[in-house]
Amino acid sequence: MFKRHPENLADILAKAIRQSGLETPLLQKRLVDNWEKVVGPVYARYTGNKFIKNQILFVKILSPAVREELSFRRSAFVSALNQSVGAQIITDIKIY
Repeated sequence: MFKRHPENLADILAKAIRQSGLETPLLQKRLVDNWEKVVGPVYARYTGNKFIKNQILFVKILSPAVREELSFRRSAFVSALNQSVGAQIITDIKIY
């Protein structure tokens, strides 16, 4: 007789994603998508392109006043964005 160990489908999918090397890119995409939710609609309105390179989130801010204000709150946003995906994905935010 075969001994069967049933696994949850979510666990199987998570294992397949991890083994194929897609876990980090998926978390990065999720983090970038969470930008508006984390920073709020006021800051998101002045946000342009966003991308992650070498664990740094690069964000284009269209207003100099908002750029200055976001630079002061950068570390809080790093923590909140990482917490929103449940993993340490970024270490810093560069505003350009």
